Amino acid sequence: MHRTHIRTRHLRLLLAAAGGAAVALAAVGGVSAHEHRTVAQGAYTMTVGWSGEPTYTGGRNAVQLFVRDAQDKPVTDLGPDSLKVQVVYQGQASDVLALEPAFGATFGTPGEYDAALQPTRPGDYTFHVTGAIHGTAVDESFTSSPKTFNAVKDDTSIEFPVKDPGRGDLSTAVQRLGDRVAPLPARITAAQSSAQGAADAGNRATVLAIIALVLALLVSGGLGMLLRVRGAAAAGVPAATARSAGSGAPGARG
Repeated sequence: MHRTHIRTRHLRLLLAAAGGAAVALAAVGGVSAHEHRTVAQGAYTMTVGWSGEPTYTGGRNAVQLFVRDAQDKPVTDLGPDSLKVQVVYQGQASDVLALEPAFGATFGTPGEYDAALQPTRPGDYTFHVTGAIHGTAVDESFTSSPKTFNAVKDDTSIEFPVKDPGRGDLSTAVQRLGDRVAPLPARITAAQSSAQGAADAGNRATVLAIIALVLALLVSGGLGMLLRVRGAAAAGVPAATARSAGSGAPGARG
């Protein structure tokens, strides 16, 4: 009977331990797709990943960090200036973001610190965490991979029934459109200048044409009179009479 009682007690202890482990896992929000790392020479443990997983482009998300001490107790007294994170994507670094407490007396998971972020491109991201925990310096980088935390996926992979163009495709299209539109103001100005020049040239051509026409009429009239005078002289008609005949005066032929 006594042995049965001992066995029952051991079984209860095992169940309690298993329950405690389950609670501990639940305490970090089911962070199976996070990277766990001991830092500060074993004084603390960091668990890092995306707040929302799987992670898709365009969705509001956050860099999620859980901090626990060597006794596996959550560190709950870090201020917003204690730890910061800089997100790196393909060599491009974000601004330095504060990791702020994401818990309170009645909500959240103790020891969780988040920095809001909305990833806009698919691929692997690196979280560079710096600062101090209770005066102990921290400088750690965590990169997404199959063994750490999730890479970001393109949100078109979960769209239905129609897949809209991806953010990268739209950005590229807008950039190309901008490249085509950018020269238009200069081209319009050049066209306006050319049109004005053409108008000025047209006006000049019109004036010259009028002048040429007047000169042609004058020359034509002068030549006609000269020819009539010469013709009359050749026929023995006095020049005055020829000029009168040329002018159409009455009795010119008498």
